[in-house]
Amino acid sequence: MSVHRKNPDRTAEAIRETLVRSLTEARERTLMLIEPLSDEDLLLQHDPLMSPVIWDIGHIAHFEELWLTRNLEGKIEFSEMPGIYNPFENPRAVRGALPLKPRTQMLAELERIRDAVLDRLATVEFDEANPLLRSGYVYNMVLQHEYQHNETILQTLQLKQGEPYAAPRTIEFAEAALPAAMVTVEGGNITIGTDDLAVAYDNERPLHSIYVEPFQIDVTPVTNSAFMDFMKDGGYTREDLWSVDGQKWLRETAAQSPKYWELRGKTWFQRVYDRIRPVDPARPVCHVCYHEAEAYARWAGKRLPTEIEWECAASWNEGSSRATIFPWGDSAPTREKCNVDQLAFDTAPVGSFTAYASPSGCVSMIGDVWEWTSSDFHGYPGFSPFPYPEYSQVFFGSEYKVLRGGSWATRPGAIRNTFRNWDYPIRRQIFAGFRCARNV
Repeated sequence: MSVHRKNPDRTAEAIRETLVRSLTEARERTLMLIEPLSDEDLLLQHDPLMSPVIWDIGHIAHFEELWLTRNLEGKIEFSEMPGIYNPFENPRAVRGALPLKPRTQMLAELERIRDAVLDRLATVEFDEANPLLRSGYVYNMVLQHEYQHNETILQTLQLKQGEPYAAPRTIEFAEAALPAAMVTVEGGNITIGTDDLAVAYDNERPLHSIYVEPFQIDVTPVTNSAFMDFMKDGGYTREDLWSVDGQKWLRETAAQSPKYWELRGKTWFQRVYDRIRPVDPARPVCHVCYHEAEAYARWAGKRLPTEIEWECAASWNEGSSRATIFPWGDSAPTREKCNVDQLAFDTAPVGSFTAYASPSGCVSMIGDVWEWTSSDFHGYPGFSPFPYPEYSQVFFGSEYKVLRGGSWATRPGAIRNTFRNWDYPIRRQIFAGFRCARNV
């Protein structure tokens, strides 16, 4: 009896072809984002919170060079390339003073490094014994790194000084009516995280079981309309709604609204890149920090969900007793299913994707806005850093809060139900909103 076996050479070739397409597409998107910018805009540090855009480009290039040429065989020389593009040696606030290369030189550097990467890829073996190369993991890591810097660049461009960045306008969202509501999630013994070794980051692993008490969670992210009700009721002036840290943030910032909002007469306006428009009540509130989200939740008689509750609501299918990769199932994100990668440079009305709800009935859990959770960023039980501690482990602790779900600016290859983002609770330049929960 003959046994059919996969041709390992053909399998490796198929992986190579997929990776070449993905690497090419990722680079085309990066270049598209920076193409409208002047050489001066690329070099300028538009805000101390963010790098000059050309620094991000250089970091993308040299991270790729490090991991897809120098570290490729598994002997890790460095986790971040030493020099001006090392984020630990050069915090964001100082990057504008670095001797950064101008556009022409940096584009040539990108091309030189990519040529070397593709030359190596043509002969690389996806050795199952090498966890960096198994299933192309290190290539997927570098791809996600570039995707994530695309979103970072978009944050910078929203902060941009001088002439506003001209954002594409290619998407019209078909809004469906969706009443404000909460759903009850029964919880119980569920699984959280993943054992995926091809794409998932170390902080998403391992897959583990956990008991979750029943809870309720908002069907949609909190809308601009709901947040304006909080503002009208004195939300920014009522100390009883704010934690001690939140009160400190309020005193330091004198914030009275989400970032990029401006009151003109009796109407709130919002700037979205080069567009200034009245705040759309049907869209999710965006550019709020953790403290604002927490204060709103307290005002509404609710709380922020834990990240475990969020993932349970997004992924756990009680009928099949398994977690799905995305809220709608295991198929990859598309522009029909969620508001990621839309090139509309904007959130969508909260009822736009009702056909792609999670098993619990929540909508827009992937895309539109990152969602603050109440959880500090820690490793899961059995966590093991891979391939370097500086990606996740050095950030574990109470300084950072976990965000889930991605935003409109997130690329499809860099989001899933298990993906964990984290940031300081004071950050507002990120495309972040929230939904609320409460105990049953």
